[in-house]
Amino acid sequence: MHGLGNDFVVLDAREHPLPPMTAAAARALADRRTGIGCDQLVLLEPSDAPQAGHAFRMRIFNADGSEVEACGNAARAVALLHGEAVTIETRGGLIALEPLDGGARVDMGAPRFDWEAIPLAYAMDTAAMPVGWPMDQGELAQPMAVNVGNPHVIFFVDDADAAALETLGPVIEHDPLFPERVNVNIASLAGPDHLKLRVWERGAGLTRACGTGACATAVAGIRQGLVHSPVRVSLPGGDLVIAWTEGGSILMNGPAAESFRGSFDWDDFALGAEA
Repeated sequence: MHGLGNDFVVLDAREHPLPPMTAAAARALADRRTGIGCDQLVLLEPSDAPQAGHAFRMRIFNADGSEVEACGNAARAVALLHGEAVTIETRGGLIALEPLDGGARVDMGAPRFDWEAIPLAYAMDTAAMPVGWPMDQGELAQPMAVNVGNPHVIFFVDDADAAALETLGPVIEHDPLFPERVNVNIASLAGPDHLKLRVWERGAGLTRACGTGACATAVAGIRQGLVHSPVRVSLPGGDLVIAWTEGGSILMNGPAAESFRGSFDWDDFALGAEA
């Protein structure tokens, strides 16, 4: 499946359990040359609290094998796959899914701004972080940090396409300031309710779209008074619409699609059992 070209291998283990997923198995399945190929692997499992009305649990593994807390594009894909409105569990908290024609609406919960919630290595103002990274045309500086189930830093620049994100992204992702690494968002203003965005995803690199990145960037733009809600966020793969008011949940609307269905022999990826 994919959301705006951000693609996923979705394994449904809600009724028929699979062997334990490991980082090595996730990397092998995500490999575009020797595996199935994806930006993220999504594993659906039974809920830990079905009595509370949670339909199931969604786990997300990046292409490098790391397990992460949230993925907005994957949430829309799973909503489309499930076919009805539900609340599900993720490592980043509960999210509510509602399938729509050709896509879904996702309630991503409330954003968090405290430095410990991002998390950062030490205390600072997350609305205008007093840090920067050099680039050819000056400095990429004073980002805003937002946790939307996973950690993001957002830089607003004159032209999102001009920043060398493929070079700066991995440097910022692995900076010691971010003990759990970070997703890097470069955005520019395209109108009073419109942002252009490129994202370096933690553990996946440059992707055609990032749902949580769109959420984090829209929230940052609204907080800074650059745009008003709802915000159209244009990514290389297409547009998402993000609505948020201070103190409330983030609502994300956008497309998702199924690319194909298939099968594989788990033993072909048994190397994952060792890591």
